[in-house]
Amino acid sequence: MTEQETPLSNRPLMSAFGLAWELGYTVAIPLVVLAGGGRLLDKYFNTSPLFLLIGVTVSIVITVYVLYKKIKEILNPVVKDDKTGNYKTTNTTKN
Repeated sequence: MTEQETPLSNRPLMSAFGLAWELGYTVAIPLVVLAGGGRLLDKYFNTSPLFLLIGVTVSIVITVYVLYKKIKEILNPVVKDDKTGNYKTTNTTKN
């Protein structure tokens, strides 16, 4: 079913499922890749669990950063500029 065919009452639910799916991958992919890479490096250099812990720590840092950017994007509403007709985000928070 396309977005145009989706009833209006189901759109927020579908958006929530889409966001949950995206956030799940945002957490899972860095963790699996970096922890797996760390485990392989530990086996190669015989330094268990040093690189595994480094990989998990780096994946946590990456995940927190990506989630911060995503939450910031969600909280900044998009408005239409009356002068140009273009859409832009409002800067309600200072960086």
